[in-house]
Amino acid sequence: LRVLKDKGIVSTDEMRRVVEEIYSETPTNGARVVARSWVDSDFKERLLNDAHSACGELGIDTSDINKLIALENTDSTHYMVVCTLCSCYPRPLLGQPPIWYKSFPYRSKAVTDPRGALLDLGYTPPEGIEVVVIDSNADCRYLVVPRRPAGTEQLSEDALVKLITRDSMIGVADALTPEENEKVVVD
Repeated sequence: LRVLKDKGIVSTDEMRRVVEEIYSETPTNGARVVARSWVDSDFKERLLNDAHSACGELGIDTSDINKLIALENTDSTHYMVVCTLCSCYPRPLLGQPPIWYKSFPYRSKAVTDPRGALLDLGYTPPEGIEVVVIDSNADCRYLVVPRRPAGTEQLSEDALVKLITRDSMIGVADALTPEENEKVVVD
């Protein structure tokens, strides 16, 4: 950044604005996408077929991502995302990656022992479910659509957004149940 500033390509104020914009992005964008997919099956189909366009429908700009793929967790398959080389991550949807996502222990264990990596993060995948590790990279980023919690059929889209966490969209956790969400709010 200093070189860009020294050459007069960007000003200090422009750099500050860009950094602030990056850090202001939160997992709320991704949660909005997932919640819409839970309440609108046509949108979910579009999301799974063309995630860029589906995000655009909600006014979310993912043009900085070369290729964006949404993967749906089901009762038989659980996706978890890792970037084995560095920390490729869909920032426009999830904000900044958590520190552990960039760590060597997570990156290596996710590939060699995915269930163990999930356990290390406090998540126990259901027995009999296939855990599929997806390696994110500079050319392709992923958004996991977690399973919708039981008993949420009557919740509004706005209420569902509150159940969707960054970790559930990386695939290292499930979405919160309404009861778990109440606990988080109270704590």
